[in-house]
Amino acid sequence: MLDEGYASVTYRTLASKAGVTPSLVQYYFPTLDDIFVAAIKRYSERSLAYLADAFARRTEDPLRAVWEYSWQEATGAMMTEFMALGNHRKSIRAEIANATEGVRKIQLEALVAKFGKSARPIGDLSLPALQLLMSGLPKLLNLEEGIGVTSAHAEVTEAFEQYIDAVEPRPEVPKRKPNSRRRTPVRKA
Repeated sequence: MLDEGYASVTYRTLASKAGVTPSLVQYYFPTLDDIFVAAIKRYSERSLAYLADAFARRTEDPLRAVWEYSWQEATGAMMTEFMALGNHRKSIRAEIANATEGVRKIQLEALVAKFGKSARPIGDLSLPALQLLMSGLPKLLNLEEGIGVTSAHAEVTEAFEQYIDAVEPRPEVPKRKPNSRRRTPVRKA
């Protein structure tokens, strides 16, 4: 799927990559859509586990954590393939929507935990609207960049990061203290 797109996924190619027979693949996945649904669920489970861990560690900067995750997700080829797949295969569109809603839910919970349910940390945007913008903007910019359109991308990204910096200042990196112990040179006898 990553090498040639979702349309190249067949029982034969999957079996070849797995080193099994096509009939064995079809036994466990009666339709190709079953394979795609399993892949989406696996991707979603990994994403949710990653986010749960990130938000547990980053209670002070969930906005930045959402922003960074959104950029990672947007530049992932798998996400692009899943979105294209959802546009062409109605039978699995609901699974893609469920995965997306699951990610949004955990992100919103982290933002509410820090700011409160009715907070508006950036302008007049509610937390759900802010979360949507933060997760959608990187996807849009990545899609445009994929076709060679980059006008105003750097400006918009920089401006948005300044908004995040205003709400969640970047932590200062502690300066390294000089070694307090002196090393005694070794004397040759």
